[in-house]
Amino acid sequence: MAKYTPMIQQYLSIKAEVPDAFLFFRLGDFYEMFFEDAERAAKELEITLTSREGGEERIPMCGVPFHSAEVYIARLIEKGHKVAICEQVEDPATAKGVVKREVVRVVTPGTVMEEKMLTERENNFLAAFIRRQDYWALAAADLSTGEFYVTESSGGSDTVIDELAAFQPKEVLVREGEEHPSPHGLRQRLGTLVTSVPGGDILGRERLSQALSDQFPGHEKVWSSPYILEAAGLLLIYLRQTQKRFLTHLNRIERYDARQYMVLDPAARQTLELTASLKDGKRKGSLLWLLDRTATAMGSRLLKKWMDKPLLDPAEIGKRQDAVAALLENPILLEEVRDRLKEVYDLERLSARIAYGSANGRDLQALRRSLEALPSLQSLLTDADHSLARLAKEMDLCNDVKELVERSVAEDPPVSVKEGNLMKEGFDEELDSLRRIQREGRQWIARLQQQEREATGIKSLKVGFNKVFGYYIEVTKANLRHLPEGRYQRKQTLTNAERFVTAELKEKERAILQAEERSMELEYQLFTRVREMIAVEIPRIQRLADQVARLDVLHAFAVISERHHYIRPSVGEQPGLFIEGGRHPVVEAAMDEGGFVANDTAIGRDHGQILLITGPNMAGKSTYMRQVALITLLAQIGCFVPASRAEIGIVDRIFTRIGAADDLVGGRSTFMVEMDETRLALTQATPRSLILLDEVGRGTSTYDGMALAQAIVEYLHERVGAQTLFSTHYHELTRLAEEYPGVVNLHARCVEKDGEVAFLHRMEAGGADKSYGIHVAQLAGMPIGVIQRARVILESLEARSQTAAAQQLDLFQYTAPPEAGGLTPEEEEVLCRLKEWDLLNRTPMESVQLLHELKRTLQSKATTGGE
Repeated sequence: MAKYTPMIQQYLSIKAEVPDAFLFFRLGDFYEMFFEDAERAAKELEITLTSREGGEERIPMCGVPFHSAEVYIARLIEKGHKVAICEQVEDPATAKGVVKREVVRVVTPGTVMEEKMLTERENNFLAAFIRRQDYWALAAADLSTGEFYVTESSGGSDTVIDELAAFQPKEVLVREGEEHPSPHGLRQRLGTLVTSVPGGDILGRERLSQALSDQFPGHEKVWSSPYILEAAGLLLIYLRQTQKRFLTHLNRIERYDARQYMVLDPAARQTLELTASLKDGKRKGSLLWLLDRTATAMGSRLLKKWMDKPLLDPAEIGKRQDAVAALLENPILLEEVRDRLKEVYDLERLSARIAYGSANGRDLQALRRSLEALPSLQSLLTDADHSLARLAKEMDLCNDVKELVERSVAEDPPVSVKEGNLMKEGFDEELDSLRRIQREGRQWIARLQQQEREATGIKSLKVGFNKVFGYYIEVTKANLRHLPEGRYQRKQTLTNAERFVTAELKEKERAILQAEERSMELEYQLFTRVREMIAVEIPRIQRLADQVARLDVLHAFAVISERHHYIRPSVGEQPGLFIEGGRHPVVEAAMDEGGFVANDTAIGRDHGQILLITGPNMAGKSTYMRQVALITLLAQIGCFVPASRAEIGIVDRIFTRIGAADDLVGGRSTFMVEMDETRLALTQATPRSLILLDEVGRGTSTYDGMALAQAIVEYLHERVGAQTLFSTHYHELTRLAEEYPGVVNLHARCVEKDGEVAFLHRMEAGGADKSYGIHVAQLAGMPIGVIQRARVILESLEARSQTAAAQQLDLFQYTAPPEAGGLTPEEEEVLCRLKEWDLLNRTPMESVQLLHELKRTLQSKATTGGE
């Protein structure tokens, strides 16, 4: 084994503590990396890889400047890496041997605190979960805002994924050996960094309980469950180990019941374009983009949390609706509230930085200006509707905090907290005295130049200051003969001049520099003391931030409702969706006013359970299905909805299977993804769920697909009972409306004239007569030769189909052709197995497998007969 220098040995011992992180090892004005870290960092950061003597051999090395390290750290974090920051913890001037160094913090994607590394209007959640057979617990925290949530429930891996998806964590902690879901599965489905944490001592119950009690005193009931104790403790200890400090702003822990909120799995969030568009994955074009008319960053984050967890309690929904209605009834109030909200900074993240110890003078002034804006906002709300007045009455405006900042911190403080000019005059007597010494000294020096010119007769004499040499008197060499003997001491020689000092100047310089040094040191101490005093009041500021964010979201709901003419929906417990003049909120906003074609929806109670929707592509079926889901979601987050009237029965979950998407990384074809999402709906939906299924079965052969589609509709009708919108090109399925009372046919109306088709985007009762696929291809610009040939082939196929129709085997009403002389044994066997098949108690996949076996039996007989 190679022998390394003491410093490299120190590096290796510290690196062993953080093997999964890049170690930024402080050497003077640089953070250096060595060995494999250096080689990897040089590639990731595109910086030069060098080497240095490490003992018996040269070792790879690269580094980044200390003053710009945050930029490089941000780039590594963005790529999903971790960075351990190792600092010198003793003065090199007094150190014996190698300067002592320690890791002072580990930065990971889930523990970012730096403002430039955070997305202003998004949370940065770190999550942890544990799973015991069919039971699981989850904890999620945002270090940058101080939020901490815990929950537990039963269910398979899918339920854990669904709950994690609501937080969209940047990093997920799992126990080593945790089997379901696997780290690979989490990375694949959530696109997040997965960190495996060792078991053993870190999960000792006494240690976890004590850590939680220290962090959240008085909240012991929250982790009374052993599962929540383990998940929350795992998360908290990881935060302490990476941040190396006690996190005072992390003082609120909230336990919630996941069953109190609508469930939205990753597929539903993606398909409904809740936070990102399907087109490019950007925020623009999503529902969040449309709704986010918030004035503050904390309001924007709360809006997303409400969208991630729609309510199931009509009473709570009604409270939000009352506030929105009150704002809409008073247009002047609507405008004035927004003007006041614009003056409020991000109180959540300001609080976090204050408690974390990273806030500077400008952060404290931002806090003061925010608190100054709130009394007028409170006054506006006090005179408003009772729901808003109640919110105003609950506000603690933290006037004492505002006054403390007002009398202590300079109006326009510098970014640095260690370079002076940070505190106000009159706040501290000693600081005022030191500043007076500096002022008087500088005034004396300013007078000195004129006095020396008069005394020597040298008009070009000047008094200056240099950071290296201090204050000096500069005289050109031509005028040196005019200087009196013995009074001036030479300090520095230049090409054309000499610099001197006098005993008086040296004394005054010493007084000024000592005062400057002491005042900067004192200012930092005073600022730190003020920051710590404010940190004690962080829980009050956080409660105020919650109230302002809530008002901000409700105000945004009112703004969007007023702008796009939304109405207040009726929300109740009884299942059923009844919408008149419903519109897709995002599509409508992108069109000219009045350009969107509204449609009605009636599903549930006496109006049927399954809407079987037929019609051509481009006719608006998918838009119609999505708008029903979005109107439901908007209603359950407390917003008004794009419709002329709406009655919404609480929906506990929305399932979607819309659009073609494969999963190449996971090895799943488009059809497999389709079957997996459909399986999820069939196995987890309840009668209170809403299911959107679009073109199920199209990824396989026509007969297989049709059989699957019919079996799924029947299963939904007989076994699940969920409210379902089922779009299909299999027009043959429209006959199910005659066989099942809960199935209702709808079609997207089109008008054909002179070979041209016009899509009216209107949903009407009844089934469509054909698909108009060739017309859509023509609209897409397909070559005319292809269109003409397709029409010829279509006519031929339709004629052939009509001729063969009487000869085809009807799977459910088979009659032997007269010339056959009766049924063969094989055919009798097929019919017997069909009659005995319990369709309603078999899964769709089992039914398809049976159909496949029967088909092979008949084909085998036909082939044998031909021989």
